[in-house]
Amino acid sequence: MPNIKSAIKRVKINEAKNAQNSAVKSAMRTAIKKFEVAVDAKEENVKDLFKVAVKNLDKAASKGLIHKNTANRQKARLAKKLSTIGA
Repeated sequence: MPNIKSAIKRVKINEAKNAQNSAVKSAMRTAIKKFEVAVDAKEENVKDLFKVAVKNLDKAASKGLIHKNTANRQKARLAKKLSTIGA
């Protein structure tokens, strides 16, 4: 544990940022999994889940949690799955 006041503050800030980043990344993963499960089950709300997944991917990419090319690649794969079910 640091002794210097600014270092103590930095540790607290980093913990808060880490928690926020983890929450955004977790929400992104959850949205992708929900979409993939819905595609496999051929549910009606697949388009809505696709929009949520894309939104979460864009949010994570804009915050620098994942690379923008990674986000675009994942969105393309999700779109391909969406088109295969004929939605």
